[in-house]
Amino acid sequence: MSASVTRCPGCGSSNIVDDDLYCQAQRVCVDCGSVVSEGVLTDDWTGDTEISYSRTTAVARKPCLNLIKGLQRVKAICRILRVNSEIENHSQTYYTQAYQHEAFIRVSLQKKEVLAGCCVLVSCRLLNWPITMGTISCLLDADPVVVGAVYQEMIKILNIKAPVFIINDVIEAHSQEYKISSLHVPEELAENSRDLTKRAVALVELAADTWIVTGRHPTPIMMASIYLSWQSLKPNKHRLKLTLDKFCQMAKVNKLKPAMKRIAEMKEVLCKLGREIPWVREAVTPDNVMQQVEDILNYRFALLRRALRTHEETLQTESEASGQDSVPEEAASSQVSEHGEQNSNAPTAEECELNAGSVQRPRDGNDDPHTEPDGNTGGGESQAPAPNWGKRVLFAPPCVVHPKRRRVERPECKDVTGDEEISDSEIDSYIRTPREAREFALTQKMLSESEKT
Repeated sequence: MSASVTRCPGCGSSNIVDDDLYCQAQRVCVDCGSVVSEGVLTDDWTGDTEISYSRTTAVARKPCLNLIKGLQRVKAICRILRVNSEIENHSQTYYTQAYQHEAFIRVSLQKKEVLAGCCVLVSCRLLNWPITMGTISCLLDADPVVVGAVYQEMIKILNIKAPVFIINDVIEAHSQEYKISSLHVPEELAENSRDLTKRAVALVELAADTWIVTGRHPTPIMMASIYLSWQSLKPNKHRLKLTLDKFCQMAKVNKLKPAMKRIAEMKEVLCKLGREIPWVREAVTPDNVMQQVEDILNYRFALLRRALRTHEETLQTESEASGQDSVPEEAASSQVSEHGEQNSNAPTAEECELNAGSVQRPRDGNDDPHTEPDGNTGGGESQAPAPNWGKRVLFAPPCVVHPKRRRVERPECKDVTGDEEISDSEIDSYIRTPREAREFALTQKMLSESEKT
């Protein structure tokens, strides 16, 4: 029947409407309910439901809108980081593979955006392009914990073996985020990025030698090293009085709270080594140690050996004065000999200038320069190590210097029944001695006399 019919052939009514309730459009008479026409072919959209991208059975699927937006986001992140085309292609490939997996196809848009950043991160690491997870989190304005969880899930699903980066390799890329060039800040506060990176790498290496890097997140350590490097390169009054908060505001980066603790720990290490410089006559404190950073980094291996030797001699002197057993000499020899190996390629003039002494002590097999061996050097029974041995060592891991308090299991309180055995010594403690009996009688007499008066 033609679609141009305007009257019902049954009742002759002209009250005809289009019924789109079902999948096929129909024209129905309102008065009698007769179907006037059906199966009309038309080029206009009739309200058919679209099949979702995940349920389509087409061999060549058309990319959905969210996939297209995700690939555009991946490309935008790559352009911001200025990576090469190979990393960009790898990132888009990983994003397409991860997006089609069932673990990521029905997640929130925020998680898909984080997935785009994680694909760029893993591509950079595989192709040896230094970048940190904190940088990706900053670009996406996402929680680093969420980024880390999505990253671990993605490399597990795609079976990617991403290499673990070294903090020294990413400092150069991280330092580029700080806007402290002469184009952004005044001349007295500006610093060259190459010099800043070189000084920051040296500070991080020193922090690694003194256990500060162990078990710590890398981004706060890099922020602390860049801040101290910026102050020590030109230690003038304008830089020294600038706090970390103002420095981050000036450099247009987000401040990390743990960076304050890392700065304090690095300054403490610098002070310990600065006190060993022979030509420094004044007391080295955290307030004036920035002037000595260049000398400390230039002679850090010799200063480390000198500081360890001085610390061991101090411990021996204190133990001899208190009448206790002296500190084992093997601890000092192991700590000094290890730093001697690290500085084997350094010029010998360094030690001559510092008067550090080049006498090599016999090794005891312990190659760790910052730990102290157990006291059982002989063949006797092994003794339990003293609690918190990190307090006796000059440099120790943070988990040793500040250990977590362990929960002490309290014994369960048993109900008192009255049938418990009482020892003779306990019974004797309840009986008054003759002296106590005399004092008690004297007290009673004095109290009775005071009541009479």
